[in-house]
Amino acid sequence: MGEKILLVEDEEKLARMVEMELKYEGYTVEKAFDGRKGLERALSGEFDLVLLDIMLPQLSGK
Repeated sequence: MGEKILLVEDEEKLARMVEMELKYEGYTVEKAFDGRKGLERALSGEFDLVLLDIMLPQLSGK
């Protein structure tokens, strides 16, 4: 199984496009659509990489 990536992106169409490309390359992808949910998921420690948008609702990606 490939590396596991957390994608934190509030634009759902963009997130789906990035997810499809990453899955095509063999990665496992989970998504979060706001900063708070992304932070909660990232702190779980189960991801090899987090792709983080900077401008997110509820909590900035900065």
